[in-house]
Amino acid sequence: MKIILGGALGRMGKQVTEAAGEAGIEIVCGVDVAYAGQPTEYPIVTSFDQVTAAADVLVDFSRPDGLSELLGLLKRAKLPAVLCTTGYTDVELAQIQEASSTVAIFRSANMSLGINVLCKLVAMAAKALGDDFDVEIVEKHHKMKVDSPSGTALMLYEAVRHERADAQEPVYGRYGRNAKRQPEEIGIHAVRGGTVTGEHEIGFYGNGEELILTHRAENRSLFAQGALRAARFLAGKPAGMYAMSDVVEAILS
Repeated sequence: MKIILGGALGRMGKQVTEAAGEAGIEIVCGVDVAYAGQPTEYPIVTSFDQVTAAADVLVDFSRPDGLSELLGLLKRAKLPAVLCTTGYTDVELAQIQEASSTVAIFRSANMSLGINVLCKLVAMAAKALGDDFDVEIVEKHHKMKVDSPSGTALMLYEAVRHERADAQEPVYGRYGRNAKRQPEEIGIHAVRGGTVTGEHEIGFYGNGEELILTHRAENRSLFAQGALRAARFLAGKPAGMYAMSDVVEAILS
């Protein structure tokens, strides 16, 4: 399989490059605004508009501000894409949805298979435990992460909200709130510091019992492996939106 890699010189781009080499996947072109002619393992350009190489799938770990050029490439080349970038606005998400009517797009806020299994477990717990249990989500990441809360925390929130008819908008922290916790609240809390790769905890707090589900990412290589798993899954698929949940369902079935 041949791929184009967005964000090739970033931390995750380097992880994908290493994982692709081990998996026998060829990176035919990289894209990174930081490229300035330095020696690389494969050709790199500074924008998606400059890509001319043919590939089976594009894997992107860049930034949301390059979305317009990226979608232009997908439509022009009829190229499927695995979008691993987080922090998209509602407008950008709508643009991605529109593009999926033309090409196959795989988007997930977290490329870890374990996290996506966790989302399924969270939905099961929310449905089984019902409204008698309060739900709180805590996510921890390194001090360089720019978006908050994490896309994964929002994935977990959506997994709960889908199963709870009373669930309202999430509550981000409670500083200055002079009121007791409301039953319909779903708390989401972000911790930033050090070099934490990623930790997500979702707690179901009931009357006399607690259920705590936790996922810890010990290194970034698991996200690279998940992205390449997604690329293999997406290759040859018809136009539409796909997610890691589709991979989990394929495994379970």
